[in-house]
Amino acid sequence: MKILCILYDDPKDGMPKSYPVKELPKLEKYPDGMTLPTPKGIDFKPGELLGCVSGELGLRKFLKDRGHTLVVTSDKDAKGCVADKELVDADVVIVNEGGWNIADAVKRSYDVEGMHVGTIAAGRIGYDMLRKMAPFDVHLHYFDKHRLPKDKEKELNLTYHDSVKSLVAVCDVVNISCPLHPETEHMFNDDLISKCKPGAYIINTARGKICDKDAIARALKSGQLSGYAGDVWFPQPAPNDHVWRTMPNHGMTPHTSGTSLSAQARYAAGVREILECFFDKKPIRDPYLIVKDGQLAGMGAHSYTKGTATGGSEEAAKYKK
Repeated sequence: MKILCILYDDPKDGMPKSYPVKELPKLEKYPDGMTLPTPKGIDFKPGELLGCVSGELGLRKFLKDRGHTLVVTSDKDAKGCVADKELVDADVVIVNEGGWNIADAVKRSYDVEGMHVGTIAAGRIGYDMLRKMAPFDVHLHYFDKHRLPKDKEKELNLTYHDSVKSLVAVCDVVNISCPLHPETEHMFNDDLISKCKPGAYIINTARGKICDKDAIARALKSGQLSGYAGDVWFPQPAPNDHVWRTMPNHGMTPHTSGTSLSAQARYAAGVREILECFFDKKPIRDPYLIVKDGQLAGMGAHSYTKGTATGGSEEAAKYKK
């Protein structure tokens, strides 16, 4: 038989020589219970680019061994195109999205389903991230100085780690939600990043200085990290020559977290509440309290350690608007 595959073009710079993630998560079924495809065998490595012309959907050897002919093309639109000519005597036609340089867009794209996702700090924000990720059928992990109650762990089927090193060794995606203080300053340095699962992604929406900026850039260049994303920099605003502006495989934005119009309504109300308590000499609720009488208090005592982690802020002066 003759099988015609109409697939999308190869990436403009050629087929990938390596891939960010070395091994895909092992999945057995879809969320609705349907099992995944179960062919008798495959002649490709899961996670490689298969949907373009050179990928051939991994069918070449399988069809050749059975004596069939495989024709693969992306030429399908113009009059007299390859697809039109080959279609007339094809027994089977397989068609894939086409256009829009699809291969270039997806050659570093993975489903999060089945991955191990963890957060460093599982307070209000970190726990909410875990809660939002739970419907995506991922394995959820967390590290926090204060272990969550058993019912909260059970609610999301969380795995607790008693150290950051333990968490990063098994997670494909690491979310940072801890505050910046002396214990977390440059926590993600060369040493910790070397302990990360190879090809992991880091998301930092906490504070830029929790990560050593040069160590992050080196890890992205070497491939130890597949990607780094966030909206926090150190210093802020970032100088024009900040290495995160030009490092590969990043998704950085200006620091706008928590400043949506919805969020502004919440923090404006919070400021009003704090002022009302202060003026009326009433206690400020603990989640809003960071320092009292010169000492860490409330949420500050829960989350921070004493000391400063702001050295180097003068670099922001190099920023030119």
